[in-house]
Amino acid sequence: MHVPVALRPLSYFWTQFLRTWKADIGTTFLSPVLYLASLGVGLGALVGHGHALASLGGENYLSFVAPALLAATAMQVAISRSTYEIFGYMNKWNGTYRSMQASPLSVDQIMVGQLTWIGARVLLATAFYLAASAAFGAVHSPAAAADLVVGPLVGLAFAAPVCAYAITVRHDQPFAVIFRLVMMPLFLFSGTFFPVPQLPMALRYVTYVLPLWHGVQLSRSLYSGQVGSLANLGHLAYLVVVIAAGALVARYSYRRRLAR
Repeated sequence: MHVPVALRPLSYFWTQFLRTWKADIGTTFLSPVLYLASLGVGLGALVGHGHALASLGGENYLSFVAPALLAATAMQVAISRSTYEIFGYMNKWNGTYRSMQASPLSVDQIMVGQLTWIGARVLLATAFYLAASAAFGAVHSPAAAADLVVGPLVGLAFAAPVCAYAITVRHDQPFAVIFRLVMMPLFLFSGTFFPVPQLPMALRYVTYVLPLWHGVQLSRSLYSGQVGSLANLGHLAYLVVVIAAGALVARYSYRRRLAR
């Protein structure tokens, strides 16, 4: 079957995924469900004895943490796919990008194909997590289906700038720093497990500029059926701006690196 040139990167990534998908079961599918079961259900039974609390926006802890974990899962999957994989594609012992360059593909098509594939991977993880959280009873509105868009947006807000950096590195040691000093603090302090107003004022304003916080707030609104507010539009616009800025930086990095 003939595949248009612009879609050939996706064709390659999909073929590779079919060969290696079992290795992703733990990080993409199992870990989010375990988080939901242990924190949302297990710990949630202790927080307010499982009842709705005013401090949690009138939700019980399961309903509070479940949509936030969806956004956090999107971030984790995106960063995981944007670090070691990109390094491998550029590294001489893999050389996938160089092989793509030997075809009619342009550098921009390679970059867009890579980000599109990461977005597709995040979509798959989001869909699985959304179904799991619905099974746990954490979804209270059909509007939560819109998280199938929000999840990839959150993922791309991280994937674009991380890809822009990952393609420039000569060794993989910096990725440990990204996981430990970027991803983990964001996971813990972006309103995922507790309301942001409980943080000190200085940290609170830092949190407000983090893409994950915007994704968490937007996801919570959709789970509870609060759609169409100006706040939600602001969160959505913020994520789009971050993606656009990250994509521009990634375009520059890919052109500069692959031109060598």
